Amino acid sequence: MPFIEKPVPATASITIASEAGSRKRPGYAKRDIGGIGIAVMERETAIAEVSDAVLTGGHMKLAFCNANLVNVAAGNAALQRSLSTFLVLADGIGVDVGSWMLYGKAFPANLNGTDFFPTLFAQAGRPMHVALLGGRPGVADRAVANLAKRYPGHHFSVVSHGYFAADEEQALLDKLKVQRPDLLLVAMGNPLQERFIADKLGPQHCSVAAGVGALFDFFADEVPRAPELVRQIRLEWIYRLWLEPRRLWRRYVLGNPAFLLRMARQYAMGGRRSG
Repeated sequence: MPFIEKPVPATASITIASEAGSRKRPGYAKRDIGGIGIAVMERETAIAEVSDAVLTGGHMKLAFCNANLVNVAAGNAALQRSLSTFLVLADGIGVDVGSWMLYGKAFPANLNGTDFFPTLFAQAGRPMHVALLGGRPGVADRAVANLAKRYPGHHFSVVSHGYFAADEEQALLDKLKVQRPDLLLVAMGNPLQERFIADKLGPQHCSVAAGVGALFDFFADEVPRAPELVRQIRLEWIYRLWLEPRRLWRRYVLGNPAFLLRMARQYAMGGRRSG
């Protein structure tokens, strides 16, 4: 698969769009990791950006970029263009390794969705309607039941599992228009969830649309988190591979070396960057 490097501006602005118009928040730095512009943000700043989109009733597209998404997007100019309209957050040790190779420093924070959303729910300034779309049948329902117990101040609902038929899609979009949740969590895996958010969702459907991968499995207690020590030393991916080798071996055993090779190529093409 050929590597296509796409220049990413050093700074960009987040557009908060609504039916009444749009406004732009102050710029923030990005780092180009394999053609994807990842925001250089502390956790508190990222939480504030998403909270603001909810509070203003705007529209934000949100993605969490790990090494796998970089691999998936490599050579896919259309996906990279779509992601340029998202707020893309740094997720996992892989993109930190890439940042060290290309910029000489890691990202300010590891903003994986499994930790990000519980923090958002706990710190939200008002009750939110959070809708779940995707996952295997029944998983989103169990996730909603658990979330409602943990965060009773918010309303959680299920739009659909992720195996809906093509002729059911319009009905789901119409349902979202009626409900217009503050936050829509889309769990379809890369790159289906990012394409769905980019191509199908707008201000009429939700305030924030976020691609969340396997997050529902964690919320539903289908898959346990790694022990705290393993998370602290940034090796949760090894724990996940141990738990689900059939599903994840390709992503990690083949994907990690491919990602490092892409980072080496990008460095060879442009050397050390600032940002």
